[in-house]
Amino acid sequence: MSAVLPEEASAMAPRRASAGFLWAHPAHAIALGFGAGLSPVAPGTVGTLWAWVSFLVLDRWLDAGQWALLLLAGAAVGWWACTVTARHLHVADPGAIVWDEVLAFWAVLWLVMPAGLLGQLVAFGLFRFFDAAKPGPVAWADARFKRRRSGTGIGWAQGFGILFDDGVAALCTLLVIALWRFVV
Repeated sequence: MSAVLPEEASAMAPRRASAGFLWAHPAHAIALGFGAGLSPVAPGTVGTLWAWVSFLVLDRWLDAGQWALLLLAGAAVGWWACTVTARHLHVADPGAIVWDEVLAFWAVLWLVMPAGLLGQLVAFGLFRFFDAAKPGPVAWADARFKRRRSGTGIGWAQGFGILFDDGVAALCTLLVIALWRFVV
């Protein structure tokens, strides 16, 4: 067995996202939700709030077809951005990456709108529950494509996994809302 040199060990050590890191690469800016992921407290919740506000702004100009294209393009670009950023941070699924929350919550809002403030708040709460608590299918999705390892072994599967579990959380959110609408 060969010994790991101190330089190699420090190169593989997890990095912390910062304002400098955010603007060091275009992928970082996207993956970190243009700064939302730098929140020291609950970056996923802050990223979801940013998604909510940005959705309300963008929805003034985008129709359903344009939203569909934005979500598809956002998924493709996000896969790349999340993979690159995770590699640069040397962590398979860094908490600072919030593009997955942004994309997933945009999809939730796109499908539940028009909804009043209460309906949007319920969608927000349900999505945050499924994303944070990771019950059932969300936990499966979280583990499915990610190998919880650090360093340069972070690949496209881990980048996809970052997006995938939030997509499943969005589907669970939409399923609960659909069942509620069906029953009520």
